[in-house]
Amino acid sequence: MLILFAFINLPLFAQKTFWASKVVAFSSEYVDKETTKENRAIQALGKPNKLPQVGYSVCAWQPMTQNNSINEEFIIVSFDTIMPVRQIVIAENFGQGAISHVDVFDENNNLHPIWINNTPPTNELGKMLNLILNQLTTFKVRSVRVSLNTSKVKGWNQIDAIGISQSDQPIKASINLASNMPSQIVKENLGKNINSEFRELAPVIAPDGKTLYYTRWKHPANVGFAKKQDIWFSELQADKTWGPAKPFPEPINNSEHNAICAIYPDGKTLLLNNVYMPNGEMSKGISISQKTASGWGFPEQVAIADFKNKSEYAEYSIAPNGRILLISAQLDDTEGGKDLYVSFLQDNKSWSKPVNLGKSVNTAEDEGMPFIAADSKTLYFSTKGFPGYGNNDLFVTRRLDESWTKWSEPQNLGPMINTSEWDGYFTISAVGDYGYFSSQEKSLGEEDIFKLKIPEAIKPEVVVQVSGGVYNSADKKPVGAKVKVQSTMDGDTVCVTFDPATGDYKFMLPTKKKYTISASQKGYLSSSEVLDFENEKDFHEVKKNLFLYPIAAGQKITLNSVFFEQSKYELLPASFQELNHIVATMRENPKMEIMLEGHTDNQGDWNENLKLSKQRVTEVKGYLVKNGIEEKRIQVQGYGSTRPVASNNSEEKRKLNRRVEVTIVKI
Repeated sequence: MLILFAFINLPLFAQKTFWASKVVAFSSEYVDKETTKENRAIQALGKPNKLPQVGYSVCAWQPMTQNNSINEEFIIVSFDTIMPVRQIVIAENFGQGAISHVDVFDENNNLHPIWINNTPPTNELGKMLNLILNQLTTFKVRSVRVSLNTSKVKGWNQIDAIGISQSDQPIKASINLASNMPSQIVKENLGKNINSEFRELAPVIAPDGKTLYYTRWKHPANVGFAKKQDIWFSELQADKTWGPAKPFPEPINNSEHNAICAIYPDGKTLLLNNVYMPNGEMSKGISISQKTASGWGFPEQVAIADFKNKSEYAEYSIAPNGRILLISAQLDDTEGGKDLYVSFLQDNKSWSKPVNLGKSVNTAEDEGMPFIAADSKTLYFSTKGFPGYGNNDLFVTRRLDESWTKWSEPQNLGPMINTSEWDGYFTISAVGDYGYFSSQEKSLGEEDIFKLKIPEAIKPEVVVQVSGGVYNSADKKPVGAKVKVQSTMDGDTVCVTFDPATGDYKFMLPTKKKYTISASQKGYLSSSEVLDFENEKDFHEVKKNLFLYPIAAGQKITLNSVFFEQSKYELLPASFQELNHIVATMRENPKMEIMLEGHTDNQGDWNENLKLSKQRVTEVKGYLVKNGIEEKRIQVQGYGSTRPVASNNSEEKRKLNRRVEVTIVKI
């Protein structure tokens, strides 16, 4: 029966569904010593995790007893919003029909019966139970109690979510789809050059999109006992097809399980699953292999603080700056099964203790196979912990701030990509044109590698690929050096090493930002340049060679990355990186003395420009002194607009005249 209440018009909440946010009490909850939060009472909070699919889920409350005709099971949940209601909605994802009655508590904790179930159970596995009242309640509902007679339906009974609403339209469970997805998407099986009747998993596309790495399981050509997992690769041909796959050489492939987690933007650093022991054995963790002139080096262990994975499996993804590691693992604070975590590179080259990405991304089910796109914001992963279409679906979420723990609500990639089977391991090249993933549907055997053209709705933000070399300005010969790029907006830093033996440096940078780029090596003055990608709209490659200046008396460089406010002399924070190079060089050379020279363009009053140029270099000197350089080692001179290096006829030319220069006076 439905109890009727007087109508109150509150249009503010009329169409919104409020899902339970807190468990007040419960009779029992399923507990398994092998699990953590799975099937606990807290799983009844929030939106449905299973419906509109039905079936068993660890993301639902499951009482400890089943087929119990003596004791009734119940759960009481409350809501952040207390209000009169017109509808109570309960997601019965499994064992539907066991609910015996539903009651609510008002703001004074008075009990009000709402519904008694007098209908016999059906053969339905699950459904959304909508209890719609004839009118709004005359009181505000604080909490809802759902009671179960578990003897009515054989087996386990589960409640996934409980909500309230002022709408008289039945609330339906839905899949949170990525918006504006095309109605048709072509998924292409990469064919027999890549796939086989065996399992092809975990594709990793090189940053330039020209090499595809993946894992083959139990293939006859694999190495080792029982044909375990090996790494294979294929190269893009001139006709844009993938050539015949080849197994990766030793020592990367050995007799144990081998898999590539990620490849760094330079294309010369591999992140590998498992730790490689000198005796050929493997242990849990990850390793890095560097490409040298003679091939890939023996993998070295990556140290992650307090990393103790309880799961047999783990997956990893590296952000383009090489300093952020996304991890799928089961740690002590998991929401259940494997969760997604983030770890940060420390100054000593170790990685910080992993931090859980939070409940907006993680559920009581396994979240796995993370892939962070080249924009460092767009994250793809696989789970069955959110409503979907199959056993495991692909989702996308976007980072909301610099903490790496706040993410948008995950969006399902939709039925054109996800299938009724298992889908995972989504990866995109930095170009952002095609996505690669593993799927069982229409495969040559078990899982195969597929590709699809990335719809705009789920594309990451545009990036630019920067590459080049580092050279001695005197003889133009390559110099091994550390290349550093820093955003002038948020300080995000990318560090790579240029090795003349293996070719140029290479990395990806998100657009809509300005950066400074510099190279440093002992015995040289480093120079820097500004990279302005604020208005870039499409992926492209930028070639940027850097030059180092041998430390010698009379050597002069321009500090291209020292910035001031317009017509002011206060240093902007984006200047500190380049000035810190000067500090480091002067510390390494304790007898070095320098001259700082300030210059302006010819716009404005001549005397004011002269004064401003002197103030600016005095400010630079002050920064160096503050950071430990003796004042007597630094001379300053302002020249105003008297020594231009370019015409003042255009703004682009005038920028070159506004500069600070450093000359080595003594060494």
